[in-house]
Amino acid sequence: MRLQHLISELEIVNRNKEAGNIEIKGIADSSLDVQDDYVFVAIKGFQLDGHAYIEEAIYKGASVIIGEQDLSHVSKPYIQVKNSRKALGIIASSFYGHPTSQKIMIGITGTNGKTTTSYILKHILESNGYSCSLIGTIQNVVNGEVTPSMNSTPSPLQLQKLLATSNDSVVIMEVSSHGLTQYRVEGLEFDYCLFTNLNHDHLDYHGSMEAYFEAKVKLFEKLKENGMAVINTDDSWGKKLLVKLQSEGKRCYTIGQSNDNRLQLTHINAGDSLVVVKEADDSRFIQSPMIGIHNIYNTVMAYATANFFPINKNYITESINDFQGVNGRFEMTKLSNGATVVVDYAHTPDAIFHCLNTARYYGAKSITHVFGFRGDRDSGKRKEMLSIIAEKSDQYILTLDDLNSISMNEMEETLHYLHETYGNEKGKVILDRTLAIKHAIEHSESEQWIFLTGKGHEKYQQTYKLPTQSDKETIEYLTIAQNLVE
Repeated sequence: MRLQHLISELEIVNRNKEAGNIEIKGIADSSLDVQDDYVFVAIKGFQLDGHAYIEEAIYKGASVIIGEQDLSHVSKPYIQVKNSRKALGIIASSFYGHPTSQKIMIGITGTNGKTTTSYILKHILESNGYSCSLIGTIQNVVNGEVTPSMNSTPSPLQLQKLLATSNDSVVIMEVSSHGLTQYRVEGLEFDYCLFTNLNHDHLDYHGSMEAYFEAKVKLFEKLKENGMAVINTDDSWGKKLLVKLQSEGKRCYTIGQSNDNRLQLTHINAGDSLVVVKEADDSRFIQSPMIGIHNIYNTVMAYATANFFPINKNYITESINDFQGVNGRFEMTKLSNGATVVVDYAHTPDAIFHCLNTARYYGAKSITHVFGFRGDRDSGKRKEMLSIIAEKSDQYILTLDDLNSISMNEMEETLHYLHETYGNEKGKVILDRTLAIKHAIEHSESEQWIFLTGKGHEKYQQTYKLPTQSDKETIEYLTIAQNLVE
């Protein structure tokens, strides 16, 4: 691609020399990836500054440099922009031929429910003849090929390349607040943007709920000209989003329990995961394939979005009934002693609340909750989470989650402090996660529910006593060893 075409949409602050209309063969934001005739985009990261690697990029063959700093001395054509992250997304989209213009793009944001909603929606559409790419927390699926996901929202270069290689007609994306504030979806446009909810999370990064909300709003700025926002207005932040978008003249489709919603929810029965949805003269039952009121809302969000496609409503509900669930999202294992073990990704106060309430709806005689907190992650929500768990559970076990940059000793001290300060006599600390799960299972009885939250589908980062790599594997190991599977 010719340079002039590649940079035509950039807001250029300055340039040290004219580059001519040279041919560009690739783009890199790491000097390690640079090859001959590449554009190197220098980005100031949280640990490293790409501007320090410009000379290395030139040595490796970069013919043009893009950056934020005023560096007129650079030996190659240097284009100064206001924001390198934003510039990377724009030129990546141009380089790969603006792939979102050729797809039906669906972006899903919110604190909880993004993954479940995306999987249900993918299942509905594929059951009715649409091919779908999925980009999200668990994995990326493009042209039927599955690759592990490193982030909910990939980097702009990874993302645009994935989209360019996709032959699928629909792309469903989880869009995180980090991805939005770091311009990872720059250069993308969406046909449908979904808002599930907003709860206390990531405030170590955003600083406040208002800033967190404003990060989520950025997705809706990327709606195509005739695009549609699908909003859960039973969430207070969803109501705020609706007012904002309507004031900007954007098209909005709302779901919620009040009768002023486009899709009204009535007769919600969390125990049977049933809800009646009403729109104009149409009224029908929808049964969530995953239990809990939170999954009713996830299912309805997927149902509402599928209705924008030319699919018979009866076919949509039939597809929902066939859905088999999501890895690490309310995955249930029934033990031979009549107890139930649930693995769920829940890591916010709201998600924990819904998980434990669901068990009560389904007749849990008692609840044991095994969970931990991630090192150097949003410590402000820990007190509220522990308070909910101490109130809603009959027993709880505080254990390890990912340590990240925190030492084992520091996390052990933190867990004991939290238990002693905000917990109660029903709780205990067992540092080894696999032994905590083992204790809970060995002390379980009929009609008891055991929740293992926080990790979901993710592999362990630490090595534990039992030879397992995830909560699901630990359950399988223990139940097979003790012949406890029903």
